[in-house]
Amino acid sequence: MNKINISVRGMHCQSCVVNIEKSLKKLEGIDTAVVNLTTQKATVSFDASKIEKKDIMDAINKRGFQASLSSDNKDQDFKHREDEIKVQKKLFLFSLIFAVPAFIIGMVFMWMNIMIPYEGYILWALATPVQIIVGAQFYKGAWVALKNKSANMDTLIVLGTSAAYLYSIYAVLFQPEAGQYFEASAVLITLVVMGRMLEGIAKGKTSDAIKQLMGLSPKVALVIRNGKELKIPVDEVRVGDIVIVKPGEKIPVDGSIVSGRSAVDESMITGESIPIEKQKGDKVTGATINKTGSFRFKAEKVGANTTFSHIIKLIEDAQGKKAPIQRFADTVSAYFVPSVIVIALITFFVWNNFKSAEISFSLLASVAVLVIACPCALGLATPTAIMVGTGMGAKKGILIKGGDALETAHKLKYIIFDKTGTITKGEPELTDIISLDNTPDKKILEITASIEKESEHPLAESIVNEAQKKKLKLQKTSSFKAVPGHGVEAKLGSKTYYLGNQRLMKEHKINLSIYQKRIEDLEEQGKTVMMLGSKKKIIGLVAVADTIKETSSKAVEALQDMNIEVYMITGDNERTAQAIAKQAGINHVFAQVLPEDKADYVKKLQKKGKVAMVGDGINDSPALAQADIGIAMGSGTDVAMETGNVVLMHNDLMDIPKAIRLSRITMAKIKQNMFWALIYNTIGIPIAALGLLNPMIAGGAMALSSVSVVSNSLLLRTKRLNGGGK
Repeated sequence: MNKINISVRGMHCQSCVVNIEKSLKKLEGIDTAVVNLTTQKATVSFDASKIEKKDIMDAINKRGFQASLSSDNKDQDFKHREDEIKVQKKLFLFSLIFAVPAFIIGMVFMWMNIMIPYEGYILWALATPVQIIVGAQFYKGAWVALKNKSANMDTLIVLGTSAAYLYSIYAVLFQPEAGQYFEASAVLITLVVMGRMLEGIAKGKTSDAIKQLMGLSPKVALVIRNGKELKIPVDEVRVGDIVIVKPGEKIPVDGSIVSGRSAVDESMITGESIPIEKQKGDKVTGATINKTGSFRFKAEKVGANTTFSHIIKLIEDAQGKKAPIQRFADTVSAYFVPSVIVIALITFFVWNNFKSAEISFSLLASVAVLVIACPCALGLATPTAIMVGTGMGAKKGILIKGGDALETAHKLKYIIFDKTGTITKGEPELTDIISLDNTPDKKILEITASIEKESEHPLAESIVNEAQKKKLKLQKTSSFKAVPGHGVEAKLGSKTYYLGNQRLMKEHKINLSIYQKRIEDLEEQGKTVMMLGSKKKIIGLVAVADTIKETSSKAVEALQDMNIEVYMITGDNERTAQAIAKQAGINHVFAQVLPEDKADYVKKLQKKGKVAMVGDGINDSPALAQADIGIAMGSGTDVAMETGNVVLMHNDLMDIPKAIRLSRITMAKIKQNMFWALIYNTIGIPIAALGLLNPMIAGGAMALSSVSVVSNSLLLRTKRLNGGGK
């Protein structure tokens, strides 16, 4: 079987996806066809002996979409997204120019009893560009749905606005006293286009996340070829090339060090804040940052095979596999629209043939059925509640990037927290100073800070910062020497000190056996322990750790009270992970997890229920995208923030239970809105069919239903987000 990726432009709802998939699966030679609404792509497996690529794309084009072979040039995809947003912006502004005066003349002036000459013709002139030019996309969508024997929101919009528009033309020309509804059709189309514009902007932000991520990868590499050093584009690096990396440079591809040593900042990949020391034989990863030394390494994975490229692909795949939420309104429309059409036709037929009514009366009765069924309130039910809900969240520093996230959050059963920068502060701090020979703690800090001031090791900064906070006067050092993988040694005055791990102490024959239990106790708490020694004697211990945030344990407790199971995931070893989890009150831990495997752990939990992932690093992005809800910390990387569905701008984990409660109360409002939106139709349609409701009153009822829905949504503002109840 052959496989191709096709870019599909023009999709805007789940029914578009279903229509394309159905049409492709009917073709002979098609094995599978999966259409991705988020990425606007279709992945098709087919038998090349039975069908050609051109036939597949023609089948999509015949359904009213624009299909083209997808390439690896993502810049082209980004441009297509930007073009779609620009089109909707232009249509919205164009529509606004006509809809606002139409609303003022048709509604405001009517309420104020202000009459103007040729009002009907003026409104006709204002509504026509909106109906024909801006509404063209809805007519096209409704036609595509009709060809596939289905109905969607486009069908509802077209029926409702067309009924109001066409009846208004009839009324202006033949029955002016009956009233017109031009402003209703113009305003409804304007609101729907605004919704599509905002949706397009949200999709554009997803593209920006991948674009920013790609920008973090180095563009050039310094390689040795034929005995010469050459700077070449990263894309031209081949497996087996020897690559030179200097201090401060990004590592271009994946490989193994063949000479030299350094400390490498892998936080953008692993999420861990402490750079890792590397020497001959150690693996290095593309796009990570070399800190102190220089080294040469042999390229082993290049191009699309690097870890970094794999993470980008994971994000795209995870986004694509998210099942779009099936809107309740779309479900209703599948049954509601055909029913309304049938009722309207029956109404006209019965009055005209059996009740011997005039054609005008029969037409008015059938139009009244269509007008009362106009989906104004149904179209506003969800977006108004979501707009108010997301606005409430924004005021609290909780940025919810779209209705899908707000609708899904109330169903969460599991939440997975990344450790570094999420549960913890993400920066190492000095936690313990322990004297082992009666040297004052202050003196131990002064000695260690004086030595570490000369060091470039990341843990050194936390010790020096603590000394500066306590305003200690640091001594000058001499004979400073860094011992990679062991620690440092230096002279203060005439005395030589050693500061580092157990290997450094053993090298200088300093016995630690009687203090081993104390060292292990500190390590059990997830702390990195450094020993200070001199003249074959241990002086004291200094411990550094990435401590948990003040609100971490409270947030975990609040989520557990909401019957949500909390997990922690980290690349740390089991002992360190369990120590941090215990402090935060978390019972479930995934430890020693590789960056590219985080999304797999999310998938496993998704088999049991809805899952949220909370993180702040690039390494978290695939898991954030895979999860039903991705929650990113505002202090995190731009990519994590763009990939996440929810961003916590205050970096306060207590905002997570608030976001879930906001989802719960918003969903309750949406359900109430749906009730009010449909109750007018349910009661009004039979009344209209009986000829007891003229289109003017039907239009008033339609407007009243919209007002009730909007007003009900605004009541959300009175709700409090504190507490985790249902």
